Amino acid sequence: MFVGELRDKEGIKENVFKRNVTTLPNIQASCFRIEGEKLTRLMECISSIAVNVVTPLSLGKYFIDDNSTAYIDGDKLFQRHAAIVGSTGSGKSYCVAKLIEQMAELKSVNAVLFDIHGEYSDDSFKRDGITQLKIAAPNDLETANKLEKGILMIPYWLLNYEEMQALLLDRSDTNAPNQAMQLSKQIMAAKEQTVKDTEYESKITLDSPVAYDLNMVLQHLHDLDSEMVPGARGDKAGPFNGKLTRFNQRLENKMSDKRVGFMFSLTDEEKKSDWLQSFCKQLMGTSQVCSGGIKVIDFSEVPSDILPLIIGLIARIIFSVQQWSAKENRHPIALLCDEAHLYVEQNENTDAVSAIGLKSFERIAKEGRKYGVSLVIISQRPCEVNKTVLSQCNNFISLRLTNIEDQNTIKRLLPDNLGNIADNLALLDVGEAIVVGDATLLPSRIKVEEPKIKPHSNTIQFWQVWSKDISSQDLDTAVVNIIKQSKS
Repeated sequence: MFVGELRDKEGIKENVFKRNVTTLPNIQASCFRIEGEKLTRLMECISSIAVNVVTPLSLGKYFIDDNSTAYIDGDKLFQRHAAIVGSTGSGKSYCVAKLIEQMAELKSVNAVLFDIHGEYSDDSFKRDGITQLKIAAPNDLETANKLEKGILMIPYWLLNYEEMQALLLDRSDTNAPNQAMQLSKQIMAAKEQTVKDTEYESKITLDSPVAYDLNMVLQHLHDLDSEMVPGARGDKAGPFNGKLTRFNQRLENKMSDKRVGFMFSLTDEEKKSDWLQSFCKQLMGTSQVCSGGIKVIDFSEVPSDILPLIIGLIARIIFSVQQWSAKENRHPIALLCDEAHLYVEQNENTDAVSAIGLKSFERIAKEGRKYGVSLVIISQRPCEVNKTVLSQCNNFISLRLTNIEDQNTIKRLLPDNLGNIADNLALLDVGEAIVVGDATLLPSRIKVEEPKIKPHSNTIQFWQVWSKDISSQDLDTAVVNIIKQSKS
């Protein structure tokens, strides 16, 4: 396979690399291995596309030439979406940390990292350029000035109608159509009551993010469920009498469940008319607005059954803000999706909650570039990540993949002429990666440099820990945390 030509001189330019070839060698022509200074010049030439920017992006060194830094085109990396994949223990978290470390040095960086297990919310990440946030745990619900302290509530009134239905409605219930109709009617009435005599009166829709009183909605649903109307022989059951009972019970259970208190246990702070503006500034602000342009959101205490819905909701809000911003005022933002297979999943039999969350990421993958929203999919199981989203990623940073299904998934997404490179995925050493895509002039094998900021994801040394005389195990605290549903 002929990749390109390295020319000593072209016009007034020196050391020029061109893709493809202008002349072909004879069939029995000698073949020589490029090495030494020429190899270094070649690798420098390949990287020159990114060296000329003010702050070039580099993850490490080229595998075949330790003297040459492996630069990546940062614009194309984020413009065309990217995927960082690798089996457990391959160095994937270090690769992500190295990327974040360099992003944090940019004065106006804007990115959100979805931290599912809290590994990027370690003390090492408390530095300039990075803002640490967390979804409110049960013991955070009564905290004052939550946003200022980096505690995020996700109020129920941010849910659009589809998301509310997915969370509360049981489609197997024979009365589901009646329940859905009345839910939409009562929510709309409650929102209209909120905006009465304001600039928003008569301008909102059912999906407008307007704070409303859910208790009032529930009370009206209870009234309809027990309503009696006049009949020919006295009072009779109303048209919705007994048809909303199960729905009302589900809604009451959600409202009283402390695990999802960050949605339903709202204080006056989350009901203020300007709360959404403050929330978006904390979520999407650059270093000029908040303490750091990279926002690391800790989701480790969010129940797994609604995790896809909550992350999808945040992604939808970010995309909507970008979409409704004037073109000249849009500031590009990247969404780094750690453990993406948990909420950007491929499973064809996903439940309603997962399916609704997935829709946000599919839309961003297809349309995000137009509005300055980039996706970086990070996963140890690419075969379980949604194929529609992965197919929109034009850049791949693949560390070692040992599972044959994961290898085949990446191979299918790479150009046909790169099959031999993909065959090495299982042979990569820890911290080695193959970089393919628009962000690099040629497919490259690199050694990722160890980041200064380190994620809390080091593999536990079983044998060494078992060999110690004293154990640090604390089961009492673990049980208390289970009961509190919080680690703090």
